[in-house]
Amino acid sequence: MSYSHYISTRGGISGVDFLSAVMMGLADDGGLLLPAALPDYSANLSSWRGLSYLDLAVAVMQPFIGPALPESSLRALLQRSYSTFADPAVVPVIQLSPGLYLAELFHGPTLAFKDIALQFLGHLFEYILQHHGGSLNILGATSGDTGSAAIHGVRGKAGINIFIMYPEGRVSPLQERQMATVPDANVHCLALRGTFDDCQRVLKEVFNDLPFKRQYSLGAVNSVNWARILAQVVYYFWAAFRVQDLCGNRTAVQFAVPTGNFGDIFAGYLAKRMGAPVRRLILATNQNDILYRFFQTGEYRIGTVSPTLSPSMDIQVASNFERYLYYLLDCDPAAVRAAMAQFSQHGSLSLPHFDSPDFVAGRANTAETLAAIRDTYQSSRYVLDPHTAVAVHAATPFLDPAVPTICLATAHPGKFPAAIAEALGPTVRTSHPALDSLQQLPLRKTILDPECSRVQDFLTRALCP
Repeated sequence: MSYSHYISTRGGISGVDFLSAVMMGLADDGGLLLPAALPDYSANLSSWRGLSYLDLAVAVMQPFIGPALPESSLRALLQRSYSTFADPAVVPVIQLSPGLYLAELFHGPTLAFKDIALQFLGHLFEYILQHHGGSLNILGATSGDTGSAAIHGVRGKAGINIFIMYPEGRVSPLQERQMATVPDANVHCLALRGTFDDCQRVLKEVFNDLPFKRQYSLGAVNSVNWARILAQVVYYFWAAFRVQDLCGNRTAVQFAVPTGNFGDIFAGYLAKRMGAPVRRLILATNQNDILYRFFQTGEYRIGTVSPTLSPSMDIQVASNFERYLYYLLDCDPAAVRAAMAQFSQHGSLSLPHFDSPDFVAGRANTAETLAAIRDTYQSSRYVLDPHTAVAVHAATPFLDPAVPTICLATAHPGKFPAAIAEALGPTVRTSHPALDSLQQLPLRKTILDPECSRVQDFLTRALCP
């Protein structure tokens, strides 16, 4: 079986190599790309346990890349990517309380977990253009952290322009500043009058206009891009190994994952399928809870987006859910096409006999999020960002003395000062020098209506002045 050839969840694309899959982003038939087969890494666990994060990443990722990228080149790209992280471990793992651990994913340049994949993707795009020629115009949508991480992954890179859409007034002020203060000429920030779901809808509409996509060499940095999922698989193996080392045994662990677009937790699902020592995954949502409701009832139905303290999760349409649906429907592209057509037409789909031993789900409202921040600080003097707080709250009913629980800490708390002040009062300082330096810089953004034609017009003017 080939792990480095890619197919679409909807069946219209097959036999695509890794580099082509990266450049395609969203599959040309409207689906999402997945490897044709998954390896079983169970026999590798003991030999991988002592590897550095870099060496582990090479071992996990290389089979999915194959001959398209020599291992020495992959190693060099990953080395450059991780060199921007403040902690030499890349993802340090700490104990928060007995049986509960945090995997800190926020030590990259924009202080969010997206850096782990998007630093790599930026260098990968640059490598592809240097070796194969051409140019790339990235169009992305962000609910907060993807945009800044993507921008910092490609800013100033030759042959690459980046256009990031985000919902005007619905990301935190610091998240906006991390994007819209970047002065590089290849960076364009588009604030759309709407929700993040509007941004994702426009993104898919633009990419589904295949003549436009090809004419302007559009590429994707959202988690629809397979390279992002692949890079995130690594830290599930890494964190599980580190907690097993701390516990002194080889007990399988469970992960609690703040979830909006289903990309991060889907990487964990793949890691579990590939043999990582993962007992189950705890899906954690805020009150924008379409995924929580699906795992409770088997019905995936759009609701109304509500602004929360965890804005990166203020999502009702999870773009990576289709990848999971592909496996739920026994890898049947026709069934996926039918289900997604029903969802597109009616705003819902239903799997009445759905049951997954891989997942449980929890959710947190505003009061519960604030309480998780407050309780954790009182018990351990550790400040959770509001997204991680959602995961800690969601994990609580599922804590098991026999199963270590790892919460993914997805952002530095300094990115959300208003939420931290509301939970802990104004005296607890969570600032970070990288954030403090943004306050006096001018914003560069364009406000647009959330319409495909408006965004296409902007791209056309920017790329053909």
